[in-house]
Amino acid sequence: MNAEIVSIGSELLLGQIVDTNASWIAQRLAESGVNLFYKTTVGDNLDRMVDTLDRALDRSDVVITGGGIGPTQDDLTREAIAKVTGREVVTDPKSLTELRERFQKRGFILTKNNERQAQIPSGAIVVKNPNGTAPAFIVETDRGVTISLPGVPFEMKWLVDNEVIPYLREKYGLTQMIHYRILKVADIGESAVYDRIGHLIANSNNPTVGVLAHTGQVDVRIAALAESIDEANLVIDEVEVEVRKLLGDNIFAVDDETIESVVGDLISKNNATVATCEDLSGGSVASAIQRAAETAFLQSSIINTNDALEKLARSAGESPPFTDGAERAAALARAIKKTAGATYGIAVHGTEEGDQRAVNLGKGETYIVVSGPDGERVRHVRSAGRGGPDKQRAAMGALSLLRRELCGLTE
Repeated sequence: MNAEIVSIGSELLLGQIVDTNASWIAQRLAESGVNLFYKTTVGDNLDRMVDTLDRALDRSDVVITGGGIGPTQDDLTREAIAKVTGREVVTDPKSLTELRERFQKRGFILTKNNERQAQIPSGAIVVKNPNGTAPAFIVETDRGVTISLPGVPFEMKWLVDNEVIPYLREKYGLTQMIHYRILKVADIGESAVYDRIGHLIANSNNPTVGVLAHTGQVDVRIAALAESIDEANLVIDEVEVEVRKLLGDNIFAVDDETIESVVGDLISKNNATVATCEDLSGGSVASAIQRAAETAFLQSSIINTNDALEKLARSAGESPPFTDGAERAAALARAIKKTAGATYGIAVHGTEEGDQRAVNLGKGETYIVVSGPDGERVRHVRSAGRGGPDKQRAAMGALSLLRRELCGLTE
């Protein structure tokens, strides 16, 4: 069976609210082995809602709507579904009684406006919503099934997990589920990852292999369709072995692990301390290292002028002026390590070039240096900038370089 999500609300189209509900529902459907081919957003307009739902029922077995079942006049989901399915909107007596009792227990009077929440298309299956006032409902027709859920996230999530997924499993005899594992990759880009494992992606069936790029990180997702998580893990394990052979120590984490959690564990195991110095990245590296190292993070310096950079270097016995960016960054890493009395000093030094309006991959040069007991590791990045993505990339690069130092890995 194929499903479709229809998110309802003009606030979604205006960008006032980000539609996180649809992505969350999509994950739950995928985990349950339900195919999702379309996600649609429509505003609070009855004619457009009817048109959208009509097309959805033409191409999908199950249509899940989110929002539009509250008490206000622009909550039109009931009316739209009733019109598409050729039904009347009626008041469900039991829902109305429960709604009135809930209001009375809270010391409120149920108004005519709130009574709308007890209305459903005739013949619909009422689904109790213990976390809110508006009941969900299911309409079954020859064209397919429409499931209407509230837009409030915590109400919707409870209903999906406790009512919708069990309903779909029983109605459509769903016995399989999708389970996946994510291998997180650093220090090489998406194209390089694809060059190494592209044949696995192209030839994968069950499990499937896919990649998703983030700033400074690439995720490799291995997903399997199986009767159980244990069965899925068996086939995922086989492919993971192949992926690890091809990507090696560029894989730094799995699933919920982050670069911060991995580096934090390594810092703790090595009984190490860390200090940082940075300029263009503006504290992004310090923030990331602090999340990773917690109390083992001793000091940070954020410096924006060459004079201040050289003053820090001199205070620790370094001898400016420096001939290039790598030399300066190394001196700063040694200086902050010495000043703080840390095991490792990290310096991120960038030099911008040309037009600085770009927020990603700004022109310039960035040097990341980790200074430790055994010397310095230097990484040269051919971009530099103050934009959010560039700062995040610098933080990711610094953490990854520190991970390699702590693990004794080559660049």
